[in-house]
Amino acid sequence: MASFVRRLRQPIPGAQPRVRFEMPPELEQDLAAEAEDESAGPKFGSPGPRMSAQHPLYVGFMGTAGVGIALLLYYIGTNTAQLLLWIVTALFIALGLDPVVRWLEMSKVPRPAGVAIAVGALVAGVAAFFSTLIPTIVEQVSQIVQQAPDWIRGFMNSDFFRSIDSQFGVRDKISQELDKFVKNPDAMGGIFGGVVGFGSTVANGVFGTLIVLVLSLYFLGALPAMKRWGYRLAPRSRRPRVEALSEEITRSVGNYVIGQVCVALLNALFAFIVMSILGIPFSILLAFVVALLAFIPLVGGMIAAVVVILVALTASWQTAVIYAVCYVAYLQFEAYFISPRIMQKAVAVPGAVAVISVIAGGSLLGILGALIAIPTAAAIMLLIKEVFIIRQDRH
Repeated sequence: MASFVRRLRQPIPGAQPRVRFEMPPELEQDLAAEAEDESAGPKFGSPGPRMSAQHPLYVGFMGTAGVGIALLLYYIGTNTAQLLLWIVTALFIALGLDPVVRWLEMSKVPRPAGVAIAVGALVAGVAAFFSTLIPTIVEQVSQIVQQAPDWIRGFMNSDFFRSIDSQFGVRDKISQELDKFVKNPDAMGGIFGGVVGFGSTVANGVFGTLIVLVLSLYFLGALPAMKRWGYRLAPRSRRPRVEALSEEITRSVGNYVIGQVCVALLNALFAFIVMSILGIPFSILLAFVVALLAFIPLVGGMIAAVVVILVALTASWQTAVIYAVCYVAYLQFEAYFISPRIMQKAVAVPGAVAVISVIAGGSLLGILGALIAIPTAAAIMLLIKEVFIIRQDRH
C-alpha cells in the first residue's frame, strides 16, 4: 500500500509544472545594483528633459485619454452590471468565510483544506436547510392557495363587503373587469409572457448561484495572493500602512458577515418558537422569511414583524397582539444584549450613518446593497479617520 501511494505521488513522466503568473519579487540587491549602475553613468547617453505638463500637446492628449478611459469604464460597467453584482456577492461571501479559514489555519490545517472544509460546510448546510425546508414550504404554499378562495368567499359574504357593494356596486365592477381581462388577447399574452419570464428568471438565478459559488471558492482560495497583489500596487513607503488598513477592513467585514448570520438565525429561531406556541399558521415558512429579512440591518426585523403580525391576524387579534409584544421585546433584547456581544469584533457605525447607508445601498443594489452597506460605511469611515483627518491635522 505504501509503495502504491508513493507511485501516485511521483510526477507523470514527461509532465511539466503548470505555468503560473506571479508578481515580480522584491529584490533589494537588484535595486542596489541598479542604483550603482545609474551612479556610474548612463550607458546610452543622458535622457532629454521631460515634456512639460503645461505643454498644449500633453494637456490635450492626456485630457482626451482620460475622457476616453472614463467612457470605456462607463460602457463596461453598464453592460456588465450583472457580472459585477455576482463578483461583489462572491467577494462578500469569501470575506465572510475567511475568518473560519484563518481559524482552521491556526489549528494547523492547510489553507486549501480549510477552504474546502469551509465551502463544503456552507454548501452542505444550505443544501440540508433547503432540502428540509422546501417540501414544507411547498406544502404550506399549497395550503395558502387552497384556502385563499375560502378567505375571499368569506370576505365577500361579510356584512362589511355587502354594505360597500350595495353602495358602490363593487361586485358588478369586479365581474366586468374580469370579463374584459379574459377577453383581452394582450392581457392573456402578457400572462404567458410573464410565465416565460418567470422561468427565465429562475434559470438565471440558478446560473448566477453557480457562478457566485465558483467565484467564492476561487476568491477564498486566492485571497492572500489577491491582497499581496493589491499591496504591491501601492508605493513601497506606504505599503505597511495600506496593508494594516486593508487587513482591518477585511477582518471587520468577515466578522460582520458571520455575526449577521448568527443574529439572523437566532431571530428566526425565536420567531419560530413563539409562532409554534401561539399556533400561528405557516410557522416554518414565516420563520424562513424572518431569517431572510433579518439579514437586512435596522429595518429587516420590523418588516418581518409586520409580515408575521398580518398572518397572525388570520388566527385572532389577540394572537397578533401577543406575538407583536413578544417579538418587539426580543428586538430590543437583541439590539442591546445579543448584537453588541456578537458584533463587538466587527464594525461600529453611528446610527444615522447606518440608516443612510442602508437606504442608499438598498436603492443602488437592492438586498445585496443593504447587506454590504454597513461594512462599506465602516470601511469608508476608517479611511477618513486614519487618512484624511490625519492629513488635515498636519496642515
